[in-house]
Amino acid sequence: MAIRHAYFSIIISAALWGTIGFYVNYLRDAGFTALQVVWLRAAAAVVFFFIYALFQKPSPLFVRLKDMKYFLGTGILSITLFNWCYFTAIQETSLSVAAVLLYTAPVFVIILSRFVFKSPLTARKLISLLLTAAGCLFVSGLLSDSSSSVTVFGIITGLGAGFGYALYSIFGKLAAAFYSSLTISFYTFLVTAAALLPFVQLKSALALLIHPETLLMAAGLGLFPTVIAYYLYTNGLKAADAGTASILSTVEPAVAALMGILFYEESLTFIQYAGIILIFSAVILLREKKTALSEISSTSGTHS
Repeated sequence: MAIRHAYFSIIISAALWGTIGFYVNYLRDAGFTALQVVWLRAAAAVVFFFIYALFQKPSPLFVRLKDMKYFLGTGILSITLFNWCYFTAIQETSLSVAAVLLYTAPVFVIILSRFVFKSPLTARKLISLLLTAAGCLFVSGLLSDSSSSVTVFGIITGLGAGFGYALYSIFGKLAAAFYSSLTISFYTFLVTAAALLPFVQLKSALALLIHPETLLMAAGLGLFPTVIAYYLYTNGLKAADAGTASILSTVEPAVAALMGILFYEESLTFIQYAGIILIFSAVILLREKKTALSEISSTSGTHS
């Protein structure tokens, strides 16, 4: 995959992730708990991935048993940990504080990538990281929220959400060396759904799905910001380094803020608009850098 296409895939996946609040708000209003929403997302994703995999030749559902460690990493250490920590941080602090702590993920990815993949820590990457950190801070509205209460446990779980979020880029990158995006995504959510099953009060969750609109929204959650988004993101990891991919994915909070304006009549402050600009500036900065590197690689016969 060309580096330009990889970046496009990652950005589109992040934009789809930014729509998740639309589905989550509906399902919560319908009576689902936060943990049930997470399980619905994973279970619906497994169904869609399985149906799609049936039409692929050879079947992408065959994996080596020894490689299940990658999917335990993406499914439990990443997706399950991230969601539990994120929802806990929201309860312990506020949505704004939890969102800021969640988007410490690029920091964790860049640090981990330095040791796992020996990725260079360039000045331009550091500048992009600072831009995205500032952008997420502005978009969250934390600077104008003086009434939020923050606990130590809330900070720890918020950072845990960022760490769990970051681990998908690390384990996904490792698995991408051996398996397709479809295989990685399928087993990630299969492990997630299985791990959460004992804790979701399945009977009550299924009872809420009898309404056609609720079932449709659950399916939409499993398809658009999950199946399609993770497929594109994992596919992008084949060409993009994990640190850059994590920074590019921070277009998600900007899209989430725009979704709030369009569907929930939320208003943005000047600072939040500035944050959106900072996030997209970081994306452009990284894209320019990698485009130049890809041109050098194509002429020298090396790969970045």
